[in-house]
Amino acid sequence: MQGGTASARYSYRVRAKEMHFWYWWYWTSSQGIISFLFLPFFPMTTRNRQIKNFTSNSGPQHPAAHGVSRSVLEMNGEVVERAEPHIGSLQGTEKLIEYKTYLQALPYSDRSDYVSTMAQEHAHSSAVERLLNCEVPLRAQYIRVSFREITRISNHSLASTTHAMDVGASTPSLWASEEREKLLEFHERVPGARMHASFIRPGGVAQDLPLGSCRDIDSSTQQFASRIDESEEMSTGNRIWKQRLVDIGTVTAQQAKDWGFSGVMLRGRVCWDSRRAAPYDVHDQSDPDVPVGTRGDRYDRYCIRIEEMRQSVRIIVQCPNQMPSGMIKADDRKLCPPSRCRMKLSMESCAV
Repeated sequence: MQGGTASARYSYRVRAKEMHFWYWWYWTSSQGIISFLFLPFFPMTTRNRQIKNFTSNSGPQHPAAHGVSRSVLEMNGEVVERAEPHIGSLQGTEKLIEYKTYLQALPYSDRSDYVSTMAQEHAHSSAVERLLNCEVPLRAQYIRVSFREITRISNHSLASTTHAMDVGASTPSLWASEEREKLLEFHERVPGARMHASFIRPGGVAQDLPLGSCRDIDSSTQQFASRIDESEEMSTGNRIWKQRLVDIGTVTAQQAKDWGFSGVMLRGRVCWDSRRAAPYDVHDQSDPDVPVGTRGDRYDRYCIRIEEMRQSVRIIVQCPNQMPSGMIKADDRKLCPPSRCRMKLSMESCAV
């Protein structure tokens, strides 16, 4: 029996080793990985001995949002001949908001873009304020602009350094992650949440800045300016970096307008920035420079992001020096409910 047990145990081990590959093949096939990893390397021919391109799925992917996207790729070996994007529905956010109040709908804007949460909150809040003709207190406007520009820096630093990682440079991403965390600490310190803060609200902001935060924001952003120089020192003049970006993904000014581009994609050839063309909050007092590209390629867009981070640092440094004291919410009970303490003491505080 001992011999039989030993032989059975040995044969079981061998069978287990043989099954490892087939189990892995079955699992990856079921996940759609085999089609993407291996199919492009196997040529497919028709009955007439003509080579035919493979069509395979890339994704679903998760680009900092909950709208799951995928691309159907037509591939000739490793070369993508054609890509057909399929964009997700963002979980029916607009439909969900129909049954919410303006304030209850705010957290949905956070989830639409994890990297630019404050920008999404500001867009929602600004739309509500324009509909209701609501005037936001001046102090709240300065606080909003400060956190909008902090969000812009964290967004651009993530975009430019992960782009570098896609191109083949991994060091900028590691450097930027550390500095970006320092800026995101202010999200935790003021609104109380790192990502989904729900801080910029219709009528103002959720709460005032704690004592000493203006000084810390000023020193931290000025320190970040030197980190931008270090990152640019490594990439901007790099020969390999230029070879992989210059004249790649070129977009003309007319194409940018026809396709409805905005942000860096538009400023690759067109001088248009909403902070100057249609100023909101106190941006009419900051007067930032608008960097514009000359070729509309990937290298131009990288340089624009770097310069926009510098302009954001310049705006953030101006805000604490010009910020007045006063209210942080509009005095409108239809839009801004009173604090919990006041509501517990007086029901009349909820009156319009």
